[in-house]
Amino acid sequence: MKSIVFFNNKGGVGKTTMVYHTAHMLANLGKRVLLADLDPQTNLTAMSLSDEAIESVYNGFQMNLFNINSNENKTIISALKNLLKGIGDIAEITPIELKENLYFIPGDLELSFIEDKLSTAWNACLNSDEAAFRLISSIHRTLIESAYQINAEYILIDIGPNFGALNRIVLTSSDYVIIPMGADLFSIQGLSNIGRKVKDWEKEWKDRLERKPKDIDFEIHEGLIKFLGYVVLQHGIRERRPVKAYQNWANKIPETYQRFIQKIEEIKPVTVEEDENCLALIKHYRSLAPMAMNANKPIFELKPADGAIGAHGQAVRMVYEDFEALSNKIIELT
Repeated sequence: MKSIVFFNNKGGVGKTTMVYHTAHMLANLGKRVLLADLDPQTNLTAMSLSDEAIESVYNGFQMNLFNINSNENKTIISALKNLLKGIGDIAEITPIELKENLYFIPGDLELSFIEDKLSTAWNACLNSDEAAFRLISSIHRTLIESAYQINAEYILIDIGPNFGALNRIVLTSSDYVIIPMGADLFSIQGLSNIGRKVKDWEKEWKDRLERKPKDIDFEIHEGLIKFLGYVVLQHGIRERRPVKAYQNWANKIPETYQRFIQKIEEIKPVTVEEDENCLALIKHYRSLAPMAMNANKPIFELKPADGAIGAHGQAVRMVYEDFEALSNKIIELT
């Protein structure tokens, strides 16, 4: 079982769309996948579930974090409610089946309320506080237990574009990180920020692991972060090649990745198309994205009845090819 988190410090690069489509494609390729929305903005949940399903999931939930209906164990917050109240450990949640081989844990706006608790627990781990280690490991343990329920081979995780306490524990408890990129200055700056911040977190967690109580009865993650590579999204296309404005920024990505993620001193000058760290170049499909949202399905599963006719039908096939290649690359590298 491999867990992969998709993350960039820069928002608006198509991260959630990429996670969603990759999960669906891996499922189409016969891999059993658990998809988890750990971004408090819950965009992945809105993309993955119909309006009726969303109403069903959240029906009965109270606005106050500590008044969640105890019979509704469906979101990630449901699993943590007892821990957050200090009266137990994680609760079992049942992933929602989206289709064959693909299961989903919905997000929750309440995730934004637990940042302070996670930050306090992170610091308390330095004092060998068992309760702190229990809370810090809770999301990782919830995902693993949920994945075992469905015999998942992959856990794909969507998180927000920030360096908060929630993202810190998700990143340090995942097996791999994939970085979605836009071909622009701020995405590249986000890439360098990730390299600096995540390695600091890895060192901090190693220090805390040396202080963990010896008699704990729950799993603690090692915190060794492996970067699988990056994906460039939403680049301009002209005759299947990036236009010049995008190409200039895109070709700055390989050097930044080598310098800040791989920590290489002797930089190898390559274009983004030649870079072995580039997992894929995913095109911007414009009007197909809202069409897919309306149909509540990935772009590459759109049919003529959904409006995918003529040029749209050809673009749907191109989307399938792009995500099939990306997913096969992920399988190969993991």
